[in-house]
Amino acid sequence: MSVNTEIRRITTNTVQEMKMNGEKISMLTAYDYSTAVILDNAGIDVLLVGDSASNVMAGHETTLPITLDQMIYHASSVVRGAKRALVVVDLPFGSYQGNSKEALASAIRIMKESGAHAVKLEGGAEVKESIERIISAGIPVMGHLGLTPQSIYKFGTYTVRAKEEAEAKKLLDDIQLLQQSGCFAAVLEKIPAKLAKEATSLVKIPIIGIGAGPDVDGQVLVINDMLGITKGFRPRFLRQYLNLFEEIGGAVKKYIADVKSQDFPNKKEQY
Repeated sequence: MSVNTEIRRITTNTVQEMKMNGEKISMLTAYDYSTAVILDNAGIDVLLVGDSASNVMAGHETTLPITLDQMIYHASSVVRGAKRALVVVDLPFGSYQGNSKEALASAIRIMKESGAHAVKLEGGAEVKESIERIISAGIPVMGHLGLTPQSIYKFGTYTVRAKEEAEAKKLLDDIQLLQQSGCFAAVLEKIPAKLAKEATSLVKIPIIGIGAGPDVDGQVLVINDMLGITKGFRPRFLRQYLNLFEEIGGAVKKYIADVKSQDFPNKKEQY
């Protein structure tokens, strides 16, 4: 009797079923092949090729500088490493806002050139036309509301969003609009937990939270923050599972010492 060892790919349909079944969705960012292999083998459900690569990979202060070409490069690397996870790619700043034709062209490039499975973009009513145009071409779209880092200069701060009644109402309207427009899921970032719970109960699509409390359908963190590679960034919502900044630094110091003392390489480490 042959055993079927085929890995079942997570799809947009899978994550929607997970919401219906009450199973929480795990999501992390990834920007390169090696990390994608590790996360995929560990059983992560969704890999987000985030425009946060602008910060953690390239050292920029905001997500704005990263280009479409750079996002495609990162996405291609992640797709090659992911055998099971659903791979979602951020549309970078300037590639979709205010021009639905450009939005579609950007999404098509990501899908064709990287092999990813879906795109993500920030905003509600103001990007409705772009969302609908992309979806009409058969490309799945994940929405993103609350703190939207591409709008940092509009808001002027990374503080918690939608604490005021007017902004909270707009968020609830927008989450329903995202569902009506055809989004298969949405991210809610850095909003009050009570509001996130209400938004999640309003829609049938999965809601992934980051700093949005426990009553959403899944959670996402930036891998560099979660593993403690990023130094000094400790917002309330971040649970740091390792301190790789210190651990890697310690290993490198040991390597330097071994080289300086001629302990490395030893007789077993030469030909």
